[in-house]
Amino acid sequence: MPPLELLLQQAWNGVMLGVMYALVAVGFTLFFGVLDVIHFSHGDIFMLGAFTGLTVLAGLRAAGVGGALLALPLTFAASILVTGAVGVLAERVCVKPLARASPLMTLLATLSLGLVIREAVLIFYPRGADPKPFPRLLPQGGVELGGVAIRYENLAILGIGLAAMVAVDLVIRRTRMGAAIRAVAQEPEAAQMMGVNLDRTVDATFFLGSGLAAVAGILSGLYYSEIHFIMGVTGGVIGFSAAAIGGLGNVYGAIIGGLLFGVLQTTAAALIPRGSEFRDVVAFAVVMVFLVFKPSGLLGEKSVERV
Repeated sequence: MPPLELLLQQAWNGVMLGVMYALVAVGFTLFFGVLDVIHFSHGDIFMLGAFTGLTVLAGLRAAGVGGALLALPLTFAASILVTGAVGVLAERVCVKPLARASPLMTLLATLSLGLVIREAVLIFYPRGADPKPFPRLLPQGGVELGGVAIRYENLAILGIGLAAMVAVDLVIRRTRMGAAIRAVAQEPEAAQMMGVNLDRTVDATFFLGSGLAAVAGILSGLYYSEIHFIMGVTGGVIGFSAAAIGGLGNVYGAIIGGLLFGVLQTTAAALIPRGSEFRDVVAFAVVMVFLVFKPSGLLGEKSVERV
């Protein structure tokens, strides 16, 4: 049995990963809650957000703007705008025209779009096949509490991730657009009869979910100090799995699912011999078994509070 300090350390590391997974998962659950679609290019939009962030940082550095206090907010804002626009375009090209078609057609269209995004980065980004180092902009160093090393950069990542989740909650619960999203998710036809603009609401949902993927992509780059053009494949599968664990269509379930998946990965690495090699296998196996016994997820699918 590993020492308690190691388990606590791995659990803390899992929370760091879980915050990023949760941001991706919230996007999946928003899309499903509003349109009943699984947007499988969402993982590649997560990757696109990371590469957009790296490009913006390179441009800011060339312009002499290197301080993290200014560079990071500008990077997040630019990446959210780019991925949000791509998300809205994806909805209009791959989802909306297939609204009356079989769900399988939407699945195929979004999978194809993800492949297009991935291959475009590979081909057109300079040396796109190589892992790209991501600048270290967050405070270095840390403290030790009860045998657990807590790095300042990890605290910053956790703070940014939690702030993004709180912002989404405020948008959904406290704004007029959030009320429209909730109404469309609950009953689209009744929402339209009450004067809700369906197209604008769906666009806002895809912009919001894709923007969260951009935040997750940049946080991933800051955490691992590198990004890669195939990072969206794993990130998308994990994000969707996290959404399924929590209950597709339930934002809070997606957050819990993301955190749980991250902790599963890191604790598996601590508990199992050569666990770092099999952490994904263990995490997905646990998810599979869990969904067999509770297919609706932790908080259930498509309730009134799902969005």
